[in-house]
Amino acid sequence: MSGAQADLMMADRDLQGAAGERFERILLASEGRPIPNSAVDQVIELAAPGASVFVFSIARVHGVGFGMPNPGLLPTKREWKEQHELVEQAVKRLRRKGLKAKGHVLGTRKSTKRICDEATEQGCEAIVMAADPDRARLIGDMIWSQEPQRVRRRAKLPVFLVVDEALPR
Repeated sequence: MSGAQADLMMADRDLQGAAGERFERILLASEGRPIPNSAVDQVIELAAPGASVFVFSIARVHGVGFGMPNPGLLPTKREWKEQHELVEQAVKRLRRKGLKAKGHVLGTRKSTKRICDEATEQGCEAIVMAADPDRARLIGDMIWSQEPQRVRRRAKLPVFLVVDEALPR
C-alpha cells in the first residue's frame, strides 16, 4: 500500500469470534466509493483457501422528486460504467490471488439495506468495506460517506471496515 496506512475496525460484537477466523463466503461491498487495494488485501487475508468472494457496488440513486422516481436523479451512464469498472478490477485481483470471485452493481437509495440483504442472499459469512474514519453518530447519520458504519450497525454478521488513515478526519 503506497505509504497510506490502513487499519481495521470492527464492531465490538465481532471481535470475539472473528479474530483470526477464516471465511468461506465474503461480501466485498462499496457504497459507490472506489474499492482500495487495502480492502481487497483484507478480503484475501480473511478468506479461507478456495473461498468465494462476491464484489458488490452501489450506483447511487439520488432521491425522488415530488414523491415519484425522477430519471434525472438516477445514476448516469458514466456513473454506471465507473461502478462496473471498480467491480471488475476487484474481481480480477481476487481471481489472480486464487479466490473465486464474481460481482455486480445495483442502483438504489438505500445502500445499507441492500448491502445487508445482498450478504444474506449470497450466503456470506462476513462483509468487508472501505470506510472513512468514524464521525459522531448524529452527524454521521446524515453523511453518505458514513454508510459503511451504518452497515456495521445493521448487519447481523461480522463487518470489517478498512479505514485509510491518510484521509482527513
